[in-house]
Amino acid sequence: MAKFNGFPGMGGGAGNMANLLKQAQKMQSDMMKTHTEIEEREFEVATGGGAVTIIMTGKKTIKSIKIKPEVIDKDDPEMLEDLVMTAVNEGIKKADDMMEEEMKKYNIPSGLNGLL
Repeated sequence: MAKFNGFPGMGGGAGNMANLLKQAQKMQSDMMKTHTEIEEREFEVATGGGAVTIIMTGKKTIKSIKIKPEVIDKDDPEMLEDLVMTAVNEGIKKADDMMEEEMKKYNIPSGLNGLL
């Protein structure tokens, strides 16, 4: 039986700890790479049957907003405001869902991936 500082059964601890630390560092590096890749992805969200379309990144940055001219009604600006707001909120949800789905492979509990 191996001895560690005179205690039986405690051998190999330093090697195992170093290996565990190396694995944790690789996992952290892989997670950061995945996180960055997701932030750089772009996706499209449309509302109102395509009346308003936004392109957003995984970092939740809006790259563009397209509005069909026929939905611009000077007598009903609230409708257009609602369409834009809905598109942005759907884009944010899509970015969050995408990040959460990708981080599942690292067994990160929901809400903790923001710590990266």
